[in-house]
Amino acid sequence: MKILITGGAGFIGSHIGDFLVENGHEVVALDNLSSGKKENINPKAKLIEADVIDFQKIEGIFAEEKPEIIYHLAAQMDVRKSVEDPLFDSKTNILGSLNLLNLSVKYQIKKFIFSSTGGATYGDTDNRPTPETQMEWPLSPYGVAKLSVDKFLNYFHQIHGLNYVSLRYGNVYGPRQNPHGEAGVIAIFLNKMFKGEQPVINGEGVQTRDYVFVSDVAKANLLALHNFEKTGIFNVGTGVETNVNQLFQEINQHFENKFPEIHGEGKKGEQKTSCLNFDKIKQEFGWEPEINFKKGIKSTYQWFLERK
Repeated sequence: MKILITGGAGFIGSHIGDFLVENGHEVVALDNLSSGKKENINPKAKLIEADVIDFQKIEGIFAEEKPEIIYHLAAQMDVRKSVEDPLFDSKTNILGSLNLLNLSVKYQIKKFIFSSTGGATYGDTDNRPTPETQMEWPLSPYGVAKLSVDKFLNYFHQIHGLNYVSLRYGNVYGPRQNPHGEAGVIAIFLNKMFKGEQPVINGEGVQTRDYVFVSDVAKANLLALHNFEKTGIFNVGTGVETNVNQLFQEINQHFENKFPEIHGEGKKGEQKTSCLNFDKIKQEFGWEPEINFKKGIKSTYQWFLERK
């Protein structure tokens, strides 16, 4: 099938592209290259440089390329930036997504697979690992936007018959993650440590996240396509909570523990906890995480080491 991946030059999108090419699909990567990189894209995939908020250009791409499947990953992905500028976040993450949804109906897309978020959507909850049935109370405009798109997906499914899957990720990490900016603490710490710079842990470092390796996330996306008639929202996580202090210690082992554990001020409004229940996707897609945290950190360290 012919598949369009928005954000296809990015960290997660490029891994999904690799899996799709390996499975014999024709892949078109659409990316504005604000954070994605051309070198991430599979040599057998086609790159089109465009922004999802440019409606006319995106419609022209739909008309010319005639994709059958949409993987939508293009997003403003920085939670803290969304807090600073909710309008910009909403323009990209809500209006950009609506552009694609309207065009998906017009051009009769067979399935729309959306990269959503778990922790930022559910917010802090005592019900952990958190299932899809949990009431969502996002603590950031980023989480609000992702939840909004999930609701729009249900609307387009009920009213227009658009087949969709929304995958709510934990904190995805691994090779190709961008170490610049505020998102992706593992990539940020590794990048700093390879430069000999001291990483700083925000606050007490007890805030927890569910870290899921990027290849496991890419496999979940492939299964969302293979289970073609399935629709709805699915968590993609490990069910394991790791705090930032534990994360730092695991990475520091690869540097012979030469970096002291240094804490700075906490970030205002930062979510305290996040951990996802993956029972639903395991039962319906047969997916479960294969890469544990220790192995995933080692693989990510090796990737950064090779690019020193």
